[in-house]
Amino acid sequence: MDQRSKSCRLKAIKVLRSLFCRGNHQIEGTESQSIHESPTNSPQCDEKKPACAKCVNHSIECDFLSADANSLSPSSTPQPASSKTRFRFKPSKYQSSRTSSPAASQTSLDVPRAVSSVPESQTQHQTQHETLSFEDLQLFHHFVTETFRTLGDDSTNSNGIWQTHVPKWGFTTPSIFHLILAMAALHQGHLNPDLRNQYVLQADAHFTFGIRSVSTILACLNAENCQLIYMSAVLICFVYFAHGPRPGEYLVFSQTGKAEWLVLMRGVRSILMSHHERIFSGVLAIQHDPSGEEISPSLGDELREHAARMNDVRNFIEGRVGAECEIYVAAIDNLLEMFESSYRTCSAGKGGVEVMSHAIGWIYRRPEEFICLLEERDPFALIILAYWCVLLKLMGSSWMMIGWDRHVIGGIQSCLSSEYHQWIEWPVRVICE
Repeated sequence: MDQRSKSCRLKAIKVLRSLFCRGNHQIEGTESQSIHESPTNSPQCDEKKPACAKCVNHSIECDFLSADANSLSPSSTPQPASSKTRFRFKPSKYQSSRTSSPAASQTSLDVPRAVSSVPESQTQHQTQHETLSFEDLQLFHHFVTETFRTLGDDSTNSNGIWQTHVPKWGFTTPSIFHLILAMAALHQGHLNPDLRNQYVLQADAHFTFGIRSVSTILACLNAENCQLIYMSAVLICFVYFAHGPRPGEYLVFSQTGKAEWLVLMRGVRSILMSHHERIFSGVLAIQHDPSGEEISPSLGDELREHAARMNDVRNFIEGRVGAECEIYVAAIDNLLEMFESSYRTCSAGKGGVEVMSHAIGWIYRRPEEFICLLEERDPFALIILAYWCVLLKLMGSSWMMIGWDRHVIGGIQSCLSSEYHQWIEWPVRVICE
């Protein structure tokens, strides 16, 4: 993982950490500032003319030095964004000379677009011009024709969230727009391994600007924009998965400190805790899937084997820990429930990302005390987590989850002393054989 990708991840973590650091209170102060601002309000823009180096590096127009921006005094009242904004198309620095057209290399195109009515607090954060390359359009097209299919199941998504609504929200919410382009780029990299490095560069560029856009609206999280911010946070987590496993990072524990993905999860949970009812309303309302009622006989045998092995772990932990084992027992009981739900989903012919709500739901519901045990690499908590990795294997048919099951179970093996290895033999066998 190169330094650029690492920097992108750290920015994402900083943005979502600002959510749970303040609990459910309104977010304010320096941590909610745009990531291109420092706590002392001194911009990191180098103010070079005609454009700052950072914007040149990302092939976008610098908005810090525009004539309109320079004409505003510090006391000027911000004006709402125009009802129409214009995308500017310009050659992408990632576009090869073989695919570039002469017209694209000589001129930029100004294309007007209508903007849906959004709260003034959001529109004030939008720049008057946003620069798009034709290659960005290719990524957008790939998302709405291909990538969206990998993020949900059509039979339980009659609202067309990923194909219709999320891309539409991207037109008025820059964070969503850049993050779906990042997802599309990583998906293209998966489909075209020879071009992966090129697509990862594109993904990192869009991820950087997506994170910057999220940071500008975190301070005004409310009932009107909570769905947009929630979907931005979900996309950040998806991009994290899609980048693939990282050495020393095992989702809920790390060899170097706080686990990066766990920080992202806590940010998502903070958003949900503050506006849960409003978020899951309208097009995001939870839909019941009648096809996932029964477990097939063959998968039922598998499930019973998993349950028997986990009951052995329960007895082992109860014998070693005694009266303080309640937190472990509760984790095992809930994990068994998630296994049952996951196997119902698989029996309906689904898998991959459709299992994600069950697998991630188990982490989401764990009390902070248990999460701390995982972060401290407590052996009993890690043994339970090893069985959770079986759910990651069920998600392996999703392109963005490839390799995560082996990676996390490998991290657990390396952290457990040899005396505990016999208690994770079953999940290791299921995942690695």
